[in-house]
Amino acid sequence: MTHPSAWIQAARPLAQLNIALPLLLGQALAFAALGRFSLGWMYLTGLFGVVVQLVIVFVNDFADRETDKLNTTFSRFSGGSRVLPEGKLAPATLRSAALVALAALMAMSGGLAFAGRPWAPVLALAAALLVWAYNHPPLRLAYRGHGELVQGLGTGVVLPIVGYYFQAGTFAGLQWSALVPMLLLGYVGNILTALPDVPSDRASGKLSYPVRRGQWLARRHALELLAMAAAMSGLVLPGLPTGVVVLLAVPVLAVAALAVPLLGSADAENGRECERFVLLTAGAAQLLVLLWALALVLRGLLG
Repeated sequence: MTHPSAWIQAARPLAQLNIALPLLLGQALAFAALGRFSLGWMYLTGLFGVVVQLVIVFVNDFADRETDKLNTTFSRFSGGSRVLPEGKLAPATLRSAALVALAALMAMSGGLAFAGRPWAPVLALAAALLVWAYNHPPLRLAYRGHGELVQGLGTGVVLPIVGYYFQAGTFAGLQWSALVPMLLLGYVGNILTALPDVPSDRASGKLSYPVRRGQWLARRHALELLAMAAAMSGLVLPGLPTGVVVLLAVPVLAVAALAVPLLGSADAENGRECERFVLLTAGAAQLLVLLWALALVLRGLLG
């Protein structure tokens, strides 16, 4: 009998941040635009995000099972959940769990459609198609290259739209320009999680961004794209005075600046520094999204 801890490990609770924050931002955009908020829909949105996460992590682990066997440089943020290489779950069991999670996602979206969100199945299908394009032929972009764009579209575009639509019940009033810096942050997130896995990705022919461009350049680009997203705060909060944009950017860039001394040395083979670089840069990106959400909530309260 499989121990419950194996399923918790397979679910990768830490990865929920990558799902919850974009959903939160979408809901904050809805509150700022419409001035109303439902705790019930916040709960349902969060539950939707949990099911989406299970689909993603189970499918990713199954699709990467051969690459993960070769991975000796994995970290808390990369290399999958490790349940397959460690023999805690069988590949067929995890594949079945992925199909169950996918069925649960589509069933839940159908229920949400009857509850007043008719576009929920379309959004769930969009998320599922991105997972398919990332992992499976004929696209299999995680291996063929440009998987970072898929993650950018998923976490930076689809999830904020889901958060907005579930909370608002409409697409009207959505600040579409906010999706541009969110797309950049999703792109950055994929680069960062690929950094510790470069040796095994290269050995298995997985063309992640750091494999294609090199580790040093990938780290530099991650910081540059993060800075660009911070500079685009006005797209999330139109009419934001320049001083407020700077105020939002300062703590984010201060955290990111701590990663700059690691630019030249944080290769995957230097596990401690690589993980520190990923933690600092990802933390700065998540802080930026959280600050945007707080500013949107404040705008909604004042408006």
